Amino acid sequence: MSPVDLLMSPQVDAFAPQFSEADDEILDLVQRQTLRFFWEGAHPISGLARDRQKTTGDPDNDLVAIGGSGFGIMAVVVGVERGWISRDDAVSRLGTMLSCLERTPRYHGLFPHFINGRTEATIPFNRKDDGGDVVESALLFQGLLCARQYFDGDSTAERDLRHRIDRLWLEAEWDWYRRDGGNHLYWHWSPDQGWAMNREIAGWNEGLLVYVLAAGAPEHTIDADVYHEGFASGPGFRNGRSYHGIELPLGMDHGGPLFIAHYSFCGLDPRGLSDRHADYWQQNVRHTRINYEHCVANPHGHAGYGPDCWGLTSSHGPRGYVAHAPGKDIGVITPSAALASFPYTPEEAMRALRYFLTKPKHRIWGRFGLVDAFCESHNWYARTYLAINQGPIIIMTENFRSGLLWSLFMSAPEVQSGLQKLGFESPHLSQAGSAAAMRPA
Repeated sequence: MSPVDLLMSPQVDAFAPQFSEADDEILDLVQRQTLRFFWEGAHPISGLARDRQKTTGDPDNDLVAIGGSGFGIMAVVVGVERGWISRDDAVSRLGTMLSCLERTPRYHGLFPHFINGRTEATIPFNRKDDGGDVVESALLFQGLLCARQYFDGDSTAERDLRHRIDRLWLEAEWDWYRRDGGNHLYWHWSPDQGWAMNREIAGWNEGLLVYVLAAGAPEHTIDADVYHEGFASGPGFRNGRSYHGIELPLGMDHGGPLFIAHYSFCGLDPRGLSDRHADYWQQNVRHTRINYEHCVANPHGHAGYGPDCWGLTSSHGPRGYVAHAPGKDIGVITPSAALASFPYTPEEAMRALRYFLTKPKHRIWGRFGLVDAFCESHNWYARTYLAINQGPIIIMTENFRSGLLWSLFMSAPEVQSGLQKLGFESPHLSQAGSAAAMRPA
């Protein structure tokens, strides 16, 4: 049955506050179709995630995305749990991916942004960015740790998988990226360019995951001051202003692109997660609601915007790749922005999904699910899919439905150690955490 057939089924009440069985079928269909990006659309040699795919035909290059591959690993776990991929096939595919990663040049244990999936060579992101990328590496390790926790069987293949993941994990020299012991982690380093990029991981952004992993690393770790005096004291970390009547604790004005509420939180469970700086469930819910309310208010009069068509985040558009956000709104809606927000605004996300699936199938839906983005003002629809947007659709929808990836990642001893070292509180850190505490109102 097509997504539109499911949508138009009399079982679906577009105004029902509770999800129906048909809604669950739609979520199944969208997750499963999107999973194909990482399974059928993966690089044919390495099995890693291509940076992007086309709606028709595979790209004529070997460009593989390290962060996108982390999301792909998590997507494969969802596929196994949902019964769409066999456990043995998943272990085999992950073994192929690890073989490529083990041969990939690493820079003090961390991976570059892009590699060649055929030769494993580094592909520079730009002239100066030709070495280690800390954030992309963190997104990869987020996926690898989830896989290690999930594939906990006694078979030789699963034991070997865990051992290989541990070996890569232990070789990551997070402390090297402090740049001579300073109180920041830096985004990039390369043997040719050194610290020429000179970009601190500071302020409110997807770098939260980096600091948790670095703090929890059994070797090459960082101390808590690097987080509190570096990341959490950077420009743009604190906000406290209100937008559409919603106070935003952290981040740039209006919250910025929604991926900030998604990337680190594919694994980090924000429910009940807090430290001296913020309650991260409230932060993400408020960020999402501001993004939603902006699209409903539609101050620029963009075609299509409204309660059933919202979601601004980084994606392709008529002007190329842009970090779309309320403060940089050029009329481009990115489906992953709304769909990866299912945990935070489930009814609004479901309403958006229903609307997206009423659009002409050849414009918005294809072999790997919903296309990257569209702009009704220009009658423009992407002909591409991006790994870093397709992955969060599967992962965050699954976290909403079952909490699977949150449970796996937060069960990792290194993650718990990192959170404790940095002063976080979470129900996952206490045996007394009740089921009710896991989902704040």
